[in-house]
Amino acid sequence: MSLGAAIGVGLFLGSATAIRLAGPAILISYIIGGVFIFIIMRALGEMAVYNPVSGSFSRYAKDYLGPLAGYITGWNYWFLWVVTCMAEITAVGVYMQMWYPDSPSWIWALAALIIMTLVNLIAVKAYGEFEFWFALIKIIAILAMIFVGLGVIIFGLGNGGVGVGISNLWSNGGFAPNGITGILMSLQMVMFAYLGVEMIGVTAGEAKNPKTVIPRAIDTVFWRILIFYVGALFVIMSIYPWNEIGENGSPFVLMFEAIGIGPAAGIINFVVLTAALSSCNSGIFSTGRMLFNLAEQSQASPSFKKINGAGVPARAVLFSALLLLFGVLLNYLVPEKVFIWVTSISTFGAVWTWGIILLSQLKFRKTLSKSEVSKLTYKTLFYPLGSYLALAFLILVLGLMAYFPETRIALIVGPIWIFLLVFLYYNKGFHKR
Repeated sequence: MSLGAAIGVGLFLGSATAIRLAGPAILISYIIGGVFIFIIMRALGEMAVYNPVSGSFSRYAKDYLGPLAGYITGWNYWFLWVVTCMAEITAVGVYMQMWYPDSPSWIWALAALIIMTLVNLIAVKAYGEFEFWFALIKIIAILAMIFVGLGVIIFGLGNGGVGVGISNLWSNGGFAPNGITGILMSLQMVMFAYLGVEMIGVTAGEAKNPKTVIPRAIDTVFWRILIFYVGALFVIMSIYPWNEIGENGSPFVLMFEAIGIGPAAGIINFVVLTAALSSCNSGIFSTGRMLFNLAEQSQASPSFKKINGAGVPARAVLFSALLLLFGVLLNYLVPEKVFIWVTSISTFGAVWTWGIILLSQLKFRKTLSKSEVSKLTYKTLFYPLGSYLALAFLILVLGLMAYFPETRIALIVGPIWIFLLVFLYYNKGFHKR
């Protein structure tokens, strides 16, 4: 689930925006972001192995930081995936314009939303199988792209047998054409790309053998994602000049077009389209279940607990999908800005979740005796320094989002949402339950 959720629009489309900001130095951004994500995931894994529960970080926030923190974290994660779904349906519109360049993106975004909502209302039993195969398609496509790309770089595949080499990494203004500023500017999109890895913790309560499964999942998923991101972008930027990559499609499609493999470009566009639909489907599924769980914990309207004949929390799913219409509206009103807006707001929600994980882990450790700490079978890295450095990094990301005008909207919408949750928590009497 984490691999499928994390490898999505952030890589297939968002990387285009990040590349334009940092140039080939985007590889450094992904490595830096990956290191801190690994520290965060190890912190989550430490708690999940010791105390595997459904609800994961929301539950840990409640147990170690208080009921208000748990309430905000649960609702914030629901909000995060609603906004992330807006990014996914926006991506669908961008991909479809490769085949229908004169069509407005909002029509495709609306169509994707309607189709995926219907799938979630009808085909609940097929969800797991659906996601497995589409995650597999994404992974196979990336691996194929990396191997074909290496063939182009080394053996000149599609280039008359003349290897293109990797000179494009420094031939168009240098490896870091925009300097450290470009690397910093790209961190928001880079961190958005890693969104989803924390879903490992969500399933901890249902794992058959959490002490074995969770550590293996965290360690292997992290390295696979890092290899996929860094490996794929290394190949793309070696073959295709970074300064010619824009938002008019996926970098994956542009790469195949650059080496003259037209049909392959169409196939890849189909793959990234299904990847976006898959991620949107996951998001609608997740938001519906999160809203259902919040209602079960008396933290949302009891009406969201109602289940239809197919075993689906239909009202929760429809409410989440209804809010996604706002994403369609944004595609109609500001199609050129909607992607950076929704990804930055998603990143704010992710930073909150990751920060809560780190704070919960720091408090969790303080509840343990020395003998209990010595018995931990899976520990966070470089405790406590690693946790504090990761928190400082997350604060840096927020600071950068506030500094750059394109992402500043997240620092307006995000805090307003948190303030609204605090207001509702006390106004609706959740603090008394």
